Amino acid sequence: MAREVTQEAFVEAWADGALVVDVREADEYAAGHVPGARLMPLRTVPVRCGELPADQPVFVICASGNRSRTAADRMTSHGLDAYSVAGGTGAWTRGGRPVAAGSHEHAA
Repeated sequence: MAREVTQEAFVEAWADGALVVDVREADEYAAGHVPGARLMPLRTVPVRCGELPADQPVFVICASGNRSRTAADRMTSHGLDAYSVAGGTGAWTRGGRPVAAGSHEHAA
């Protein structure tokens, strides 16, 4: 079972340069994402886990926290230190935090 991290803990990790993976679809990502987040749609996670570093935490985010839990579970089963971000991008945005728009600028 993937571990979940609060928005507050995620904000601190993000500010420190944490690796963030957004598992929503490309159109959702393009509409607005956490600055610096890498796009890796949920359906691609099983075959793309090897692209992520095993020596640092991976913070997984989606719209609300459902897809990120699934993705973080899969990443954990592949030996990654993955955390699902509670509340997802929706909570991030509601918190008044910065949002980047556009497609694939940081695609993984």
